[in-house]
Amino acid sequence: RFAVSVGYWKDPYIQYFVRQAKERKAPEINRGKLACYYARVHGVSYLIKAFLKKTECNCQIVNLGAGMDTLFWRLKDENLLPRKYFEVDFPMIVARKIHNIKSKPPLSKPIMESHSGDSLLIDSHSLDSSRYSIVGADLRFSSDLEEKLKKHNLDIHLPTLLVAECVLVYMTPQQSSNLLKWAASTFPVAMFINYEQVNMTDRFGQIMIENLQRRQCNLAGVEVCRSLDSQRERLLLNGWETARAIDMMKVYSFLPQADVKRIEGLEFLDEKELFEQLMQHYCICWASKDSSNL
Repeated sequence: RFAVSVGYWKDPYIQYFVRQAKERKAPEINRGKLACYYARVHGVSYLIKAFLKKTECNCQIVNLGAGMDTLFWRLKDENLLPRKYFEVDFPMIVARKIHNIKSKPPLSKPIMESHSGDSLLIDSHSLDSSRYSIVGADLRFSSDLEEKLKKHNLDIHLPTLLVAECVLVYMTPQQSSNLLKWAASTFPVAMFINYEQVNMTDRFGQIMIENLQRRQCNLAGVEVCRSLDSQRERLLLNGWETARAIDMMKVYSFLPQADVKRIEGLEFLDEKELFEQLMQHYCICWASKDSSNL
């Protein structure tokens, strides 16, 4: 929300989910963290749009651990909605999101506009329309997850894009492997996008882990975040045919230079080294399984 309010990128919907922060963050958190968020939003969005264009939107998206994400509304504004867009998160998070949607017309109206057919289903822990569904489930139990998604008309034969941003790292390596294996074995044509930490065994990574632990935030899956290779390996070992991983510094270098120049002018930071270290400790990985040669 803060990044959007400062002008890093446009998101007219985030204001309905997150209250404006009262205090400004320290400058190094601003430039470092916000530019990292900027690269993450653009990098993930680039891959999602490539998938939507390749499938001509004749596909479905499953956003795992979606939280207060606003991607459904932004895709609708760009006329890029897939056949169906699913979000999954813990029931408590889902209940909060549904409450916001029900009470705020700028959120509920686009769902109604894209809906067709029978009446829209909504209760405290799930929402189901013809184009958008929110499901309350625990990603550590894939059979329960699959059952709930199928109740909301998941079509395993449609090309499927699964997105997980800072989600797998909170699960044990075994639990994230099970989820990846389930996804790879369920959909004949699929892509998986994962955004999370990398290079976590060096000193900078250890400090990140210690800072999070002080805030009672345990990264249960951090051992898979050793390197770009370990990130790729996890995907390949769990049934995906191809896998790639790049750190966020690399992503940042691929972004349109005019826009990078614009955001670098938003807030001054002379701690270039700290920023680069932060960017080298996050990555985007993507894997595919493609029986149709898309």
